[in-house]
Amino acid sequence: MKRRFWNWSEPPVDDEATDPDVPDARVLHIDGVIAEETWFDDDITPALFAQELSAGSGDITVWINSPGGDVVAAAQIYNMLCAYPGRVTVRVDGLAASAASVIAMAGEQVIMSPVSMLMIHNPATLAMGDSDELGRAIEMLGSVKESIINAYQAKTGMSRAKLAKLMDAETWMDARAALELGFADLIDPPLTEGVKATEPVGVVFNRRALEQRILNHYQPDPTPALTEEPEPAGEPEPEPVVEPEAPPVPEPVPVADSCPTPSVVGLRASEAYLRLGARRLSIATSK
Repeated sequence: MKRRFWNWSEPPVDDEATDPDVPDARVLHIDGVIAEETWFDDDITPALFAQELSAGSGDITVWINSPGGDVVAAAQIYNMLCAYPGRVTVRVDGLAASAASVIAMAGEQVIMSPVSMLMIHNPATLAMGDSDELGRAIEMLGSVKESIINAYQAKTGMSRAKLAKLMDAETWMDARAALELGFADLIDPPLTEGVKATEPVGVVFNRRALEQRILNHYQPDPTPALTEEPEPAGEPEPEPVVEPEAPPVPEPVPVADSCPTPSVVGLRASEAYLRLGARRLSIATSK
């Protein structure tokens, strides 16, 4: 069987609960990667989760500490928890990132530990094929993003455009920021009072924005163009002195058995041969 990322535990014993008609709250733990293998074509694992969920009654407390995983599995768990007849309370005790943050939105009340984190970002996949197949993968990712925004918007009431920007930037939120933005309803145990009004309410970390700042910081400034200073005007140069032409020298009489001087035609023919030889060499090298 595939590795389970969820398990059920016994609820804490409450001595004050004396009404036998009221069932005890159930406790569900979601830890680690959500579905190491996708639920896209898996009928067994989702049916097993649904069977265990409907095996009992009463309210449910869901503890989440997960970096995310399969968005199909997260969507199915989200729908099952939303359709559960009892009250669902989500507690983030470590990390609810990526697909795990979608499951967290199923809680009627989302409670975060003061040291917990919540992260939302765009869905990702691996694709291969021609341009048409890659185009269909891009369209699929866009549809998945819109479906994730549906869960975030139902919980926070935030606009779709703002949620899309938060996902584009891969936004990490501490407990106070998640509470401020509407992703959480309560911090437990509560933070100490006395926070000044001038202090920020929460911390929001955008990975892509930080990467862009780092690139802008280390990108060298363009070197300003150097302007050439004009040379100082000096004294005018003296006019050249024209010397009288020398009388023409008579041509020498050709002597027999002397070596002939290479003509211009002969030099050009030699240059043409060298260029042709270089061309032949390059062609032979390229073969």
